[in-house]
Amino acid sequence: MSKPAVRSFFRALADFGSGKDTPRAFLDRCLGSLEEFEPAVGAFVHLDIDAAKAAADRSSERWRSGKPLSRIDGMPIGIKDIIETIDMPTQCGSPLYEGWRSGRDAASVAALRQAGAVILGKTVTTEFAAPVPRGTRNPWDLQRTPGGSSSGSAAAVAAGMVPAALGTQGIGSILRPASFCGVVGFKPSIGAINRGGSYDGLSQSAHGPLAASLEDAWIVAREIANRAGGDPGYPGLYGPAEPPQKRQPKRLVLLQTAGWEQAEPAAKASFAAAIERICAAGVEVVSRQTHGGVAVVETALERVMSVSQQINGWEFKWPLNTHRARDAAMVSDLMLGRLAEAESLTLDDYRSLLAERERMRGEYAKLAADCDAVVTLSALGPAPLGLAATGNAVFNVPASALAVPAISLPLLSVDDLPLGLQLMGYLNGDATLFSTATWVRDLLSRTERLIDHE
Repeated sequence: MSKPAVRSFFRALADFGSGKDTPRAFLDRCLGSLEEFEPAVGAFVHLDIDAAKAAADRSSERWRSGKPLSRIDGMPIGIKDIIETIDMPTQCGSPLYEGWRSGRDAASVAALRQAGAVILGKTVTTEFAAPVPRGTRNPWDLQRTPGGSSSGSAAAVAAGMVPAALGTQGIGSILRPASFCGVVGFKPSIGAINRGGSYDGLSQSAHGPLAASLEDAWIVAREIANRAGGDPGYPGLYGPAEPPQKRQPKRLVLLQTAGWEQAEPAAKASFAAAIERICAAGVEVVSRQTHGGVAVVETALERVMSVSQQINGWEFKWPLNTHRARDAAMVSDLMLGRLAEAESLTLDDYRSLLAERERMRGEYAKLAADCDAVVTLSALGPAPLGLAATGNAVFNVPASALAVPAISLPLLSVDDLPLGLQLMGYLNGDATLFSTATWVRDLLSRTERLIDHE
């Protein structure tokens, strides 16, 4: 098995327009990577290659006639297996749902089809998008976790099987697997992408792409939002149709949180080298030691993991209690334990937790007055050895609890394994965050793992 490398669809767009390349030829290259990597990696739980080929042929004809449906017409995409698809099972990573079909597309999937995307298959998720893995391996080292819960989506993109795949995040399920697998992970502002038909109904959960590049991530998210909007009551993703242009920030916040003490020394060293280069380019980087507002935010976030887990637990009592009633033996001990903890909470407890989360959000929002974005690690280090757990989400949970956009960029490494550099923005400032992230990406050294397959 060769070294994994991503495959960008965005970079092929000009060749589609000129006729030098076609979506069908692009899909065939993806299928070549799938044939090589999938038997060992196990990124997909369901594939429909014949339907994908037919869809790619239709897309190729639209490009030939100069009438593509969108910027993602012909893009092969994987769908996390908690998101409904009319023509494939939605099994939620649980034996309770083995072979189950809803008979409809989720809002995001319907939007992708309307835009001409090619749905290749359903990517593996952990059990109910929680911490219990379902067998996917990291393409960089088959003995290491790909992260969770969007494990299959990250692994499929990392190995070049697809240029993008949908994930979801309620704690760290986009950013952490993106970091471990060396791909871009985009967790949008809360409510920016319509989650209808997806089994991630938690109040701080969000849909977002794992992708080969920032540009691929943006056009996928934008084309979905154009057609499906955001969650009910939310305005949807703001920003231009084209990927936002890079813009150098004036001031960034170095956010440490509880993760800093737990991070591996080599990860800190790689991160510090990146910060040094950012500062050398003329950007001021402030921290809790140098900026009073950052210190307040760091203090406010001390309980962010506990608060988020308890809120998620309360909100997931249903349907988890009905799953237990149906067949407790088919629900993991970990999930049953979480259910017991959630059932010990009262409504007043939940209200107090929501109020505490709202205070965190209020303090963080004040940073927008004089700080362009936040920078931190995406994970404690590279993907840990073993497949029984998905890694620590301590660096990811702030963006989820704060409801703000966040991006993991595959710009760092430890022992030749990928590690993400994370940027966080402000509510509904997704496009602004992309502009900053593009500048950071272009400033810092690109690694060979980001070079496309040819």
